[in-house]
Amino acid sequence: MEGILVNYEYCTGCHSCEVACRNARGLAAGEFGIKLAEVGPYRYETPIGADAPYEWVYNPTLTKACDLCAERTAAGKMPACVQACQAWCLYHGEVEDLVRKMDGKTRWALYTPAGK
Repeated sequence: MEGILVNYEYCTGCHSCEVACRNARGLAAGEFGIKLAEVGPYRYETPIGADAPYEWVYNPTLTKACDLCAERTAAGKMPACVQACQAWCLYHGEVEDLVRKMDGKTRWALYTPAGK
């Protein structure tokens, strides 16, 4: 089974993944195969560590419109979102291989499209 792994500790919120997906899939404005969710910014009142009093992260999330760019990957190319990622925080591959990339030092999310 294939999936997309996101290291959202390093996502900059540039929306390149959304734009690339929309163009590759021919989606209308307001439709997404991958959608960037923004969390924050907000300050923690309870101490969580001297190095992180604020929370402000972006998390690219696959939607039901995502098919992992089946035509592109069948031709040996990366999914459009992965290729366009300027922060190099998106990875595509077999789920077992992607799980091995998760280092436990940063925050990760692993997505597999519905029906795959």
